[in-house]
Amino acid sequence: MNPHFPCNAEPIRLYRNPKSGHCHRVELMMSLLGVPYETYDLDMANGAHKSPAFLRFSPFGQVPAINDNGTILADSNAILVYLVRNYPDGHRWLPDTAQHGAEVQRWLSVAAGEIASGPAIARLVSVFGAKLDQEAAQAKAHRLLRVMEDTLKTRSFLTGRAITIADIACYSYIAHAPEGGVSLRAYLAVRAWLSRIEALPGFVAMEPSRVPEDVA
Repeated sequence: MNPHFPCNAEPIRLYRNPKSGHCHRVELMMSLLGVPYETYDLDMANGAHKSPAFLRFSPFGQVPAINDNGTILADSNAILVYLVRNYPDGHRWLPDTAQHGAEVQRWLSVAAGEIASGPAIARLVSVFGAKLDQEAAQAKAHRLLRVMEDTLKTRSFLTGRAITIADIACYSYIAHAPEGGVSLRAYLAVRAWLSRIEALPGFVAMEPSRVPEDVA
């Protein structure tokens, strides 16, 4: 257990969809930090995320959201920042130097931009049956993966030799990109990066979904 978590506090409540990469990045961060948490799965197919009760936690009706003993937050990247600031474990998950901090922010923007509109959208079509343009999302995913491949050929993690919240924010949808028809076979450096994250003490995987046979 993280020594910065009060011994008399309740575990953090994580409201989620177990197959959401946005939710998984928060769960992964809490697990790596050793912060006690409990998951609460929402019946999103029947609109639980739009109920008045949940909208008090997340005004836009989005998962994930957390309740940390009265501190309520939504937005996965914002939650990552909160967790590493509030429950430090001695590692610099969020660097405080200007250049390194800016590099982390750049990848958080990628997680909210190119990843969300690329591999995440492609996966939404396959896993959840979303009526979206999967081919365009797949093409966008491969453009992103080529950038990540070039980046990771010369460094262990996205911003350098040490892992940061940038890697946690980007991991889930890249690891599960094949579920959206986006093969990772050609991206050796990206796959090595995924393996380094999966080898971390405290790593917890996201629930898998059907993987198309031709891109596994």
